[in-house]
Amino acid sequence: MTATYRLKVNLSLAALIAAATLPVAQPVLAQEKIQAGDVAINVQPVAGNLENPWAIEVLPDGAYIVTEKPGRMRIIRNNQTGEPLTGLPEIRVAGQGGLLDIALAPDFAQSRTLYFTASVAGEGGHGTAVFSAQLSEDESGLENVQRIFVMNKLTGAGQHFGSRIAIAADGSLFFGIGDRGEMDRAQDPNDHAGSILHIKPDGTPGDGNPFVANGKGAAEIWSIGHRNPQGITIDPDDNRLYTVEHGARGGDEINSPNAGSNYGWPMISYGKHYSGAEIGVGQAADGYEQPLHYWDPSIAPGAIAVYRGAMFPEWDGDFLVAALKYQLLARIDRADDGSIGTEERLLAGDYGRIRDVKVASDGSILLVTDEEDGQLIRLSRADAS
Repeated sequence: MTATYRLKVNLSLAALIAAATLPVAQPVLAQEKIQAGDVAINVQPVAGNLENPWAIEVLPDGAYIVTEKPGRMRIIRNNQTGEPLTGLPEIRVAGQGGLLDIALAPDFAQSRTLYFTASVAGEGGHGTAVFSAQLSEDESGLENVQRIFVMNKLTGAGQHFGSRIAIAADGSLFFGIGDRGEMDRAQDPNDHAGSILHIKPDGTPGDGNPFVANGKGAAEIWSIGHRNPQGITIDPDDNRLYTVEHGARGGDEINSPNAGSNYGWPMISYGKHYSGAEIGVGQAADGYEQPLHYWDPSIAPGAIAVYRGAMFPEWDGDFLVAALKYQLLARIDRADDGSIGTEERLLAGDYGRIRDVKVASDGSILLVTDEEDGQLIRLSRADAS
């Protein structure tokens, strides 16, 4: 594993004076330079004082839109964080639930349409829902907010809501929902829990879903056997779908879900229960797919991206995985044939729990940290000198 070396950039006197007036928990937005192998990287906090930010997207003009788990959505432009957007629906903030992911429609520049996931209350408890909306022209709020999907069994459990969104080339949405703390639900094809789901922009089942024709499962389900998929992405190079999922005590996984496939939870796993007990029948069994990669011990993954950008050409095609437990960004090398190579860990313990990772259009890498005083951070290429 490549060591990571740091060279702090000196703060100006004015910045030091400003920093002294801030509360202790408020991060100082100082640039840092790190070395990852032969690659020099600038680490620049763009904005701080975000409360448990969960997701980041880049608007067409280069501004950022961020979700905060307690139920706020904000725009960050020119290093200034805007007021919370108006118009969000009622959100159930409990346990791991709240306002979660955000994704821009492919035609956002024209339609201003975006999608977001959140936990909502209803009969039987609460669970994961997907909404569509338009960002108002003055960027003050959301308009035409519609709930286009809600999972089919709500409970009072406070964990494993998922739930990130990946938008396919045809505009359809892939997203994950965890097992909601009831692991056997992940093996029930009629239950949305523990599944990757696929819907059209209006919420109807996506094309190619395995149970639409035969009725042997919920029509929105793409694949089953997932414990808690909190990261999902589509490789822009070949349109292949990838997820990163929380295991129990060990067994975090990267998968590439195919329609109708079963990814094993809780029948197979590379981890153990938190009690130390074995899970299911072991690490492999007929009828269950193997992960592309797994971690033991767990890193508690937050999100996944496939790097496709001009800024770091030596990382082309590599996985970038945000991690909560070890507070790091993992870069997993992949060969041209997709085979998994070595893992390099960046920023370990320096910025807190890293929740989301996105590759911007210029090839820079964006992160948000899941802290009460969370930050938006930008990684860019630095001078090697």
